[in-house]
Amino acid sequence: MKQDLTPNDGWTVAGTALTSRFLLGTAGYPSPQVLADAIAASQTQIVTVGLKRTLAAGGDNGFIAIIREAMRTNGARLLPNTAGCRSAREAVQLARMARELYDTPWLKLEVVGDEHTLQPDPFELLQAARELVAEGFVVWPYCTDDLVLCRRLLDAGCPVLMPWGAPIGSGQGLLNPFALRTLRERLPDATLIVDAGLGAPSHAAQALELGFDAVLLNSAVAQARDPVAMAGAFRDAVRAGRAAWRAGVMAPQDFAVASTPVGGEPLLLGAAP
Repeated sequence: MKQDLTPNDGWTVAGTALTSRFLLGTAGYPSPQVLADAIAASQTQIVTVGLKRTLAAGGDNGFIAIIREAMRTNGARLLPNTAGCRSAREAVQLARMARELYDTPWLKLEVVGDEHTLQPDPFELLQAARELVAEGFVVWPYCTDDLVLCRRLLDAGCPVLMPWGAPIGSGQGLLNPFALRTLRERLPDATLIVDAGLGAPSHAAQALELGFDAVLLNSAVAQARDPVAMAGAFRDAVRAGRAAWRAGVMAPQDFAVASTPVGGEPLLLGAAP
């Protein structure tokens, strides 16, 4: 039977079937219309929004209506996040507000522990995850690529893990492919999404080639000269990376391997025997 190599083969999170493996953030776009057009071009099914940023702007100021219309048009779901939180207590409080405001139990959980790198605080993150899962939230934790932490988050009931590729907004790509590859190998049944630090479509393709289930990014699209075109470029890169992983990416070698075997006698292809 011929293998199906459809790049957008489905995946599931907490009983919700998805096809797109490209999750998109909504901050920093030059205009609401560009944001809406980028969402459409990305063909994403999940968009993230930070509640702290919304409240800092003096209420949603029509922003949420724009997001909801783009979601309705493109069939996307909202994933509120706790960006800007520095403790488990703060994150839990903000999560409860997000559930009331956006009417969804889905939550991207962020608890930052370092102001310079914006690296997640593993201790506060795990504590918040345990509390929120107990309250019925579907927690998507933004975490480091530490294997032990990731196991603890899965044990806490998180249905998905979102390890960083590089510091948020840095555009550096996958700084530690070894750690990410180890996560994929040691957690074969977990849903893993590379989140943060991706700057180019090739970075997204690399993540999918490693076997990760999806990528989430914001700045690389929002800050592009043409965000809509860049959203389309990432969409295609994600599909290519997934198709490559399913087809079987060639393993790197430390030595040359001839692509055409050479025997002891010359062979003229197509010549009559």
